[in-house]
Amino acid sequence: MEEKTNEGFLKLFFDDINVARNLFGPRDENIKYLRKYFNVRTSIRGNHLTLMGSKADVENTNKVINELHNIIKKGFVISASDIDQAVRYISHSQDTVSTLYKDQIYIFPSKKVVMPKTRNQKTYIEAIKKHDMVIGIGPAGTGKTYLAMAMALSSYYKKEVSRIVLTRPAIEAGEKLGYLPGTMYEKVNPYLRPLYDALYDMLDMEKAARLVEKGIIEIAPLAFMRGRTLNDAFVILDEAQNTASEQMKMFLTRLGFSSKTVVTGDITQIDLPDKKASGLVEIQRVLKGIRGIKFVYFTEKDVVRHPLVQKIIKAYETRKTDSEGLNNAEWKG
Repeated sequence: MEEKTNEGFLKLFFDDINVARNLFGPRDENIKYLRKYFNVRTSIRGNHLTLMGSKADVENTNKVINELHNIIKKGFVISASDIDQAVRYISHSQDTVSTLYKDQIYIFPSKKVVMPKTRNQKTYIEAIKKHDMVIGIGPAGTGKTYLAMAMALSSYYKKEVSRIVLTRPAIEAGEKLGYLPGTMYEKVNPYLRPLYDALYDMLDMEKAARLVEKGIIEIAPLAFMRGRTLNDAFVILDEAQNTASEQMKMFLTRLGFSSKTVVTGDITQIDLPDKKASGLVEIQRVLKGIRGIKFVYFTEKDVVRHPLVQKIIKAYETRKTDSEGLNNAEWKG
């Protein structure tokens, strides 16, 4: 890629026309999408791209284009969400976006490649590789469960573990569970649905169903973990903020030999009844400093859903902070 520049004006030339087309996107949609972040005008002719605008906007747009260009040259196809993450990552890191792509997770049967899209996601994947127990805490949409599921499947197909256990508390069911129709699995299945969704996104339904039927992948409510020792397994506890202290202790002590455990949750979304203390909140203090256990914290900057989700989370956090300040002021008064 060559470039010619003047103040507020930059002309880029791409040697490979196919790479240029992939970068520009269908009907130049990728380049048009960048205007969402930068106040620039663009002109495309063949494999030439011209940027016009303020010096800062042109420089920042060029920085993102360079990062995306390097990713495309490695054989990846980019989308609007990749552009969102590139802009966000470059804004908050001195690293290049391409460093994220070094932590690709391969799901061999489906030939699917899952990769981190933010710095904290990269840290999370590295932590799971290096530690037997990882606790991921942060808001919804930050990829905590999805990336853990990808790592679990990758570990199984690499023969690092012989089974995968996925669990979450069915807290909403409470004592009324027995009154619901159907078997116990039918009763709790709606609460386990998000785990199935993540699984089916990485494997086709037939392959996933076979693994579940064989017991290689087990998806069960947290109550079913009591009394077990999970050896040679990759175990994921989702929605851990809704575990009581004794439930969390029960789960963490299920860990057997040659196993990994990933615990995920959002401590701002606790649904425990009777104001019970959350086991996820408690373990931050209890397990702090224990070797082999790693805590990874996500923020709204790591949300990889629709860009509005990030703004909504930020708005609620601001509202909570304002409310706490008001309550403190009233109490002092």
